[in-house]
Amino acid sequence: MNVPPKYNSLVPAVDQASRILVCLGKNSQHKMSLTDICKTVGIHKSKGFSILNTLMKYGFVEKDPMSKAYSLGVGLLFLSRNVLDNLNLRDISEPFLKQLALATHNTALFCLISSEQVFTVAKHEGDRKIGVTIRLGHRFHITSGAHGKVLVAHMPENEREALLKRDRLFFYGDSQPVEVTKLSDELARCRELGYAVDLGLLSPGINAVSSAVFGPDQRLIGCIILLGTFEEKRVQQFGSIVAETAVKMSDKIGADTQLLYPCLKSET
Repeated sequence: MNVPPKYNSLVPAVDQASRILVCLGKNSQHKMSLTDICKTVGIHKSKGFSILNTLMKYGFVEKDPMSKAYSLGVGLLFLSRNVLDNLNLRDISEPFLKQLALATHNTALFCLISSEQVFTVAKHEGDRKIGVTIRLGHRFHITSGAHGKVLVAHMPENEREALLKRDRLFFYGDSQPVEVTKLSDELARCRELGYAVDLGLLSPGINAVSSAVFGPDQRLIGCIILLGTFEEKRVQQFGSIVAETAVKMSDKIGADTQLLYPCLKSET
């Protein structure tokens, strides 16, 4: 009995061209030879040469006349500018927050950094009878609680050092002094796990887990926060879910999640 071939909706040439662009975009040396490109992508040199010439026609790829090496072209800026101009972070975040809230039965927030504060731009409340409600537009100090720890942990080192020299910091609430050694250990732990935790220090009875969200060029733009009255024993489970959600959202916005989150996998 002859079995009909399985239908494949991918166009091979388009798939190969896309993989070439991704290959060039991930290359830390900026430029790549034809041989290296084809070896990385897994196509024959003649095929790669034809695809690169086509991409050059539209300005998506450039070729150095001296070294004959290829790099991404300025034609991509036109496309990326259009995407960035129409990027609605609230709309992008909502399905991620909904899934997170449904999975944990707690309130999920997406907050953007604005100077020394973060403000809530999207939320999805859990289905618990007793939950946490935060209004859209609500602002938190950038060093407050779980989100404060995870944001400061992922700041550029010079910004982090300058911020930590201040007299008033709110990682453990208004009245709690900051122990430098303890905080340094927590920030390192944040970077390792991908999330930070606040167990009722900021608001008694309310626990929080938070992960950083990045945009294009791996720029820190905000965070996801999970709030609720969940038990301390659920922190590790919820932390992993929040971190995975942040990876997926950062990837959707345009961050290189493989570079940012080496300990986690992005499911794109």
